[in-house]
Amino acid sequence: MTGRVVCFGELLLRLTAPGRELLLQTPRLEVNVGGAEANVAVALSHLGHSTAMVSRVPDNALGEAATGYLRRHGVDAGHVASAPGRMGLYFLAAGAGLRASEIVYDREHSAFAAATAADYDWPAILDGAGLLHISGITPALGPASADLAIAAAEAATAQGVAISFDGNYRAQLWQRWDSDPPAILKRLVAHAEILFGNHRDISLLLGRAFSGDGEERRREAAVAALDAFPMLRLIASTARHIDDADRHRISARIDTRDGSAQTDEVRVASIVDRIGAGDAFAAGILHGIRTGRDLDWTVRSGLALTALKHSLPGDAALFAPRDIDAFMAGELDVRR
Repeated sequence: MTGRVVCFGELLLRLTAPGRELLLQTPRLEVNVGGAEANVAVALSHLGHSTAMVSRVPDNALGEAATGYLRRHGVDAGHVASAPGRMGLYFLAAGAGLRASEIVYDREHSAFAAATAADYDWPAILDGAGLLHISGITPALGPASADLAIAAAEAATAQGVAISFDGNYRAQLWQRWDSDPPAILKRLVAHAEILFGNHRDISLLLGRAFSGDGEERRREAAVAALDAFPMLRLIASTARHIDDADRHRISARIDTRDGSAQTDEVRVASIVDRIGAGDAFAAGILHGIRTGRDLDWTVRSGLALTALKHSLPGDAALFAPRDIDAFMAGELDVRR
């Protein structure tokens, strides 16, 4: 898989309550640039891959800050357009102990959500691309955004560009409009070669439950998805067990038509920030695929990057290949 990675989705500002406070417990918020697809672009850039972001931001200081963030992290922002409108936002109160984290979205009528198909010249955007990465967040924003995501996937298929799709199911967003998530998501997954999603995502797509537990259930779901979507060749997923807000246990898995690769479970303690961990996992998997590694190394790369992301504030994983190698080697002491 050669050529640059093009990521399509909404750039957001994340406004986080300081420390472990509730939202506006004190009148302060910390600001980070985020967005699922942008997180993948930034993480892959730090891993040495050529990446580009496709999006729309408001023509004001907020949009300029988001675009500047991409450029500082080596992501080509030439296809991030400026337009009238507002910046998409989300607010985060990080969990603590047995209190879960909470997210509040404020994304309606953003500059990105107001875009139409005519705003994107996909043949030009995808020229020289080897992969288009999209997620289930974009179609969840509304019918126009759903049409945009489908148009992007169809254009990539027409140009012979591979697609990776992250389910990223966001119930809060889908429930804001008269949506049919399974029907829309099926149209997108039908174009994908790589799917990031677990048995719950596949149950939503196929409208059926899967028996058993653990690895057996995940394999059964993966086989069903691979049978249902002929273009799919690889499904990657994580399993997360939450002891409390500071301690999670995570394992990772890849399924193909010919077999699977499964990691052991790792314990991630003293969590700093778990937001964006799924995007880090996707980047770690794509890194393995694009560097020609085998399934075992690739799934461990995904696990490494998602585990490391929990140690870093902000949305994106800012780690280099040497950090993945160190994680795999079990190096926890100071590197001098």
